[in-house]
Amino acid sequence: MSKRHLAFLAAFGASFIYGVNHTLAKDLMPTYIQAYGFIMLRVLGAAVLFWITSLFFPREKIYRKDWWRMILCALFGMTINMLMFFKGLELSTPINSSVVITLSPVILLILSAFMLKEKITLLKGAGIVIGLVGALVLILFGAQQQENAPNIPLGNILFIINATAYSFYLVLVKPLTAKYSSVTLMKWFFLIAVFTNAPVALPQFLEVQWTELPPRVMGVMAFVVIGTTYLTYLFNVFALKQLRPSTIGAFIYLQPVIATLVAILLGADSLTTIRVLAAALIFLGVYLSTRKNKKAVEGIKN
Repeated sequence: MSKRHLAFLAAFGASFIYGVNHTLAKDLMPTYIQAYGFIMLRVLGAAVLFWITSLFFPREKIYRKDWWRMILCALFGMTINMLMFFKGLELSTPINSSVVITLSPVILLILSAFMLKEKITLLKGAGIVIGLVGALVLILFGAQQQENAPNIPLGNILFIINATAYSFYLVLVKPLTAKYSSVTLMKWFFLIAVFTNAPVALPQFLEVQWTELPPRVMGVMAFVVIGTTYLTYLFNVFALKQLRPSTIGAFIYLQPVIATLVAILLGADSLTTIRVLAAALIFLGVYLSTRKNKKAVEGIKN
């Protein structure tokens, strides 16, 4: 099998793990661990794994002027982003979380326009509006009373904050990726995240009755730390060596499909007409807002 084929498998594997995570992580909250406690477990575990991994790579010194950006990246990418996602997942449903997360390219485009001065065309602007309308439909009309989803509208809003924070992270981290290796960045990001998450997440983490947790629960927790946090990142890094970032980004659209199938098969969620409509609007908005101008692409090729 060629490296390119392996790269596609790696990208698919990362999206598959993310899709499954929406339901598995939801199943544990808040019975065995609360949302913020789960984040503490996640960043602690990831920090340990990435620091161990860094032992097999050359050591890199972080320049003093870059530390403020490192802290901001950890704040937006491994703190606000994660806290909002898991709290939203506790309040809402796996299908809603997987649909809203696909708004990330739209939000990233808006931030790029303000922070990087990228031009927004009429087509892209229409895509942004349509995508946001889809998100509003999901928030305002997608609430379906479920025992394990106490506040779906609020949970959906937290998903949007999650996607926005992660988009900020992507904009902030871009200059650092040209200076430092991925393992170096991740080991410091997650170590910083341990301290930035601690004031909110540590109390819930300490409440967990670790010795009384069933083996199945421990297995899911290990899956979230090793699979969703550590392996998915390594899979994406491998895939990036063979595929374009835009190609890998397209795999995000597999998440709602996988998450929906897993949630329905496990009886954790259900599909409704409103959710299908909202998802269609979001997907259309993302497609329009991320579509490249044909003339511009041809000009670059020439």
